[in-house]
Amino acid sequence: MSTRDIVWAPDKVLKTKCTPVETIDDEIRQILDDMLETMYAAPGIGLAAPQIGLTKRLIVIDVADKDEEPRPLKIVNPEIVWSSEEVSTYEEGCLSLPGHYADVTRPAAVKVKYLDENGEEREVEADGLLATCLQHEIDHIDGVLFVDHLSALKRNMILKKMTKAKKQRAEDEAA
Repeated sequence: MSTRDIVWAPDKVLKTKCTPVETIDDEIRQILDDMLETMYAAPGIGLAAPQIGLTKRLIVIDVADKDEEPRPLKIVNPEIVWSSEEVSTYEEGCLSLPGHYADVTRPAAVKVKYLDENGEEREVEADGLLATCLQHEIDHIDGVLFVDHLSALKRNMILKKMTKAKKQRAEDEAA
């Protein structure tokens, strides 16, 4: 396993609708392992393939508390098959928009169908933080960022700051 660089917004790969994974092989399993290691190192609770520059429908999630055993989910080709009418609001952040947070309202509960790392069909019913995280990461593989759920003013303010931060990071790395 190895960590990968996380792509910062704005970047066109983060706005790309990802393609389904046709075959789950050792290469895909390695990417999922690398994504988990990258997510844990960041640290974060979810990561989608576009955040490491890949346009595949892959996400990893672990919403376990620091004092709990890790409960990693490796998810291939997820699809939300049901969502509640009831909504909840969480303060969301994103590894591709470090340091930026905002309240986002989403369905309070979802049912997601997906393939696991062995190609087995799975389904998860989730509410609370896991439901929010699943929706956030599935948005990523559909080319949607959490800031796309905000007003244009808030979104543009955050993206302008990110453009500046990316430029500064590039200058720092070049020095």
